[in-house]
Amino acid sequence: MLRDATVAAAVIVMTVTTAQPGAAAPLPWAPAPVNACGEAGFDPQARTPNPAVPVPPPAPAQPPTIQVQVVQPKITPVKIPKQVHNTRIAPAALPADLCANPCPQLAGGRARTSYPIPPGTPTWPEGPPKPATTTSPTTTPPSTTPPASSAPPTPWQLPKLQIVPQPEVIPLPVTLLGPDVTGPRPQPLPPVVHPPVQPAPVTHALAPFRIGDVYPVTQLTGPGSQNRTDMRWQVNDTDLGLMWESAPGRVAVAFGDTFGTGFQDGGPSGGDWRSNVLGFSSDRDLAHGMKIDTMVSDAPCHATEVLGSYKVNNFEITVIPTSGFALGDRQYLSYMSVARWSKKPSRWWTNYGGLAYSDDGGQTWVDDEHVRWDNVFGQGQFQVVAMAPHDGYVYMFGTPNGRFGTIALARVPQADVLNKSAYQYWIDGFWRPTLQAPSPGGTGMELSASPIMSGIAGELSVRYDTAAGRWEMSYLDADNNVLVLRRSTTPQGIWSAPATLLSTADYPSGYGGFMHPWSTDHDLYFTLSEWRHYNVYLMHASIH
Repeated sequence: MLRDATVAAAVIVMTVTTAQPGAAAPLPWAPAPVNACGEAGFDPQARTPNPAVPVPPPAPAQPPTIQVQVVQPKITPVKIPKQVHNTRIAPAALPADLCANPCPQLAGGRARTSYPIPPGTPTWPEGPPKPATTTSPTTTPPSTTPPASSAPPTPWQLPKLQIVPQPEVIPLPVTLLGPDVTGPRPQPLPPVVHPPVQPAPVTHALAPFRIGDVYPVTQLTGPGSQNRTDMRWQVNDTDLGLMWESAPGRVAVAFGDTFGTGFQDGGPSGGDWRSNVLGFSSDRDLAHGMKIDTMVSDAPCHATEVLGSYKVNNFEITVIPTSGFALGDRQYLSYMSVARWSKKPSRWWTNYGGLAYSDDGGQTWVDDEHVRWDNVFGQGQFQVVAMAPHDGYVYMFGTPNGRFGTIALARVPQADVLNKSAYQYWIDGFWRPTLQAPSPGGTGMELSASPIMSGIAGELSVRYDTAAGRWEMSYLDADNNVLVLRRSTTPQGIWSAPATLLSTADYPSGYGGFMHPWSTDHDLYFTLSEWRHYNVYLMHASIH
């Protein structure tokens, strides 16, 4: 249970179990956790089935079925330029009774129709790939049909042949012209600069450390969550939850693909699809959860999409935030433009990794067209990046698309973060510029960046712990099905050996792992996404 169930915010009540690194046996069955309003949430931990529910009888044996997928081309017009929707409202304060319906004008309950979706808004066509590790639901409904025979098929039964149409989108760009077209205007090209080549030797690795006391603190999003995001902002299902300090005493929280009603277990689905949403929190009492104060909204009780996407498969299916940081009053959000999802787990293809900025506290964003790292022949090393400022520079840690690449590193002076030619890449112990001086048309260095550590990584989270004077990095090791933490005194390393934060055997379909900027050197708080119920949890880990 939570250490204090009487906090003012509607905090979810969860069974807390200290998890040691590595996979453990499933926990005993327990009822679904509930928040302070009595609404049932989801448990991200692996548990045994409900012993009170009878095991259904085996299904009758059937002849094998062979599915043949037949590709059906589907030509889809894509309107260019991308339309920008910057309608914003100042959300009303939450009601004094945090268990009350903040929007009584909308239909109540989870099955409400929610905020009317604008005409032409697409629905999710095909979700990202499901992870290799999946589990059954924690409870199984009792069977209402009598037991059937499970006799094996007779030897002469032939397999069934099933033709499965497979629509394949062929995008057809259509340029919009005319005075009524609203879209981004061409942005001025920054001047070309030529940073010098500078040495960047590795430093000694830090001493090993131990992870313990790992447990879920609260469910942050979705039905039954501490923040009741389904009722307050129509965020029924979402993932990621990457965080940065956007202003003193305020943390921004960016989520990925987000849906309203109609979700089904097993990945993104449902209506009111937004590629990303953004919230803010001032809660420092992380031991009792994390209250989201507000979200960027375009209508009452409706979180809006802050970075637009075309939502056309094989062109740009979505735009996913990967990290955020602030320099003065300006906010920055790195993102990946996803062209399509793979049918294989943990793989996808990007168009490029990009950078957007906001000068109004995160309400509206400018997508900078000149700060992009193209995915050249699928070999781009900075497609999924984590960016963090420190000591006059912004450091960019990057991986290729998907979760099976190594980690590369670049840096740029903070004043030049929107000038791609000012970036230097870490290559064999040196910071080398984007363009080899003195020729402006020299060879780009971004494809030659050296890995800063061995092994593969997915969905990086990086922060500099000012109090401890060291870097921390978390990421998903999809080969070993673990979320790990590493430390270093310099961005280029040598980085410490990975310490396991959790195993996805203990947290089925778990991924992500984005660190809270107000974590300490002994108490690490991070978000964990969970594929089954597609929502985000705040986790705690002790570091010894």
